[in-house]
Amino acid sequence: MKAEIIGVGTELLLGQIANTNAQYLSGELAEIGVNVYFHTVVGDNPSRLADAIKQAEKRADLLIFTGGLGPTKDDLTKEIIAGHLQREMETDNDAWEKIQDYFKRTGRYMTANNEKQARVIIGAKVLPNEHGMAPGMFIKEGPCFYMLLPGPPHEMKPMFRTYGRQAIIDQLETVDCIESRVLRFFNIGEAEIAERLSDIIDAQTNPTVAPLAGDGEVTIRLTARSDSKDKAVAMLNDIEKQIQEKAGEHFYGYNDTSLMAELLKVLENRELTIAAAESLTGGLFQSEMTSVVGVSTMLLGGIVCYSNEAKVKLCDVKPETLEKYGAVSEQCAIELAENVRMSLNADIGISFTGAAGPDSLEGHPAGTVWIGMSFKDRESKAILAKMAGTRNGNRRRSVKMGCYYLLKELKELDKK
Repeated sequence: MKAEIIGVGTELLLGQIANTNAQYLSGELAEIGVNVYFHTVVGDNPSRLADAIKQAEKRADLLIFTGGLGPTKDDLTKEIIAGHLQREMETDNDAWEKIQDYFKRTGRYMTANNEKQARVIIGAKVLPNEHGMAPGMFIKEGPCFYMLLPGPPHEMKPMFRTYGRQAIIDQLETVDCIESRVLRFFNIGEAEIAERLSDIIDAQTNPTVAPLAGDGEVTIRLTARSDSKDKAVAMLNDIEKQIQEKAGEHFYGYNDTSLMAELLKVLENRELTIAAAESLTGGLFQSEMTSVVGVSTMLLGGIVCYSNEAKVKLCDVKPETLEKYGAVSEQCAIELAENVRMSLNADIGISFTGAAGPDSLEGHPAGTVWIGMSFKDRESKAILAKMAGTRNGNRRRSVKMGCYYLLKELKELDKK
């Protein structure tokens, strides 16, 4: 089965929102063996949407539409598709009752056009919307299948996952067992990892190996097809072993995890606490930590010490350290990490100091960052990281680097 994903909405063309729906659906479809050959975006224009449908029918068996199912006049997706397929529309009673109940429970005024969201194409399989109002639809007409999904990702994703995915699988002539795994790497570029894995990538057939770079990281998506789950998993294990042998020192986790999530797992498992002293990151490390549920057992607190005066008054950095070595230095990073750890009686202290950019600081070029680490039971250390991004990009990458190096330190302890 070949698919085309059609995003409907002028806001997509204007760049007001990103078309993350297409990205999500492509990944989901790949896992069930459906090939996506085209992504199309069309504005809220009846004639252009009709043209897009005709074009997609020439090159795909499955047309998936996202957006245009709402109550306003410019939400025209289902009306245009109904007209194209020469089908009438009707009100879906379950959806209409749900909409009325929502307005009754919330005490909000319901306008007449809200019923429009409950309208469906006659003969369509209705896909319930458990996170919004407008239901989705799945229709077969001639050689093509048409799936209509809402535009908001928080509605579209669960609808597809719960109802849409199975509706498509039911139409496939053969369904292989398809298993996917994402390997996550840090502190290595896409070009370098592609070079290391060139023989594996060049020889790929099944499983497939797909590297992807993003925000200072590289992910590798592995997908295996077989007639059983056990065989597919065994194939993934084999190809992963080959990849780990070539680039394993940069590997940190699987699938949707993050460096921060992996660090917190290790801290929790080892029952360790942490405190942070942040200069150039301005509290970003602590903000990332506190976005994770349950972090209160690990993060004791921290200090944002952006100025040298704050480093001295709040973190007890010696004035002579700043005079002799400067704030952008190994010595300052170590003192910050040690002092914040002792001040809050934490097991680990981490610090960030450096030149975020765009200007140099103390003669050090933008992107020069020192990350300090202090531990109760061993010698403190600081890592020099050199970056070449934007100011905020350097700050975000500094936080990731801190997580990465701290993870490495803690995993080295596990080996001893």
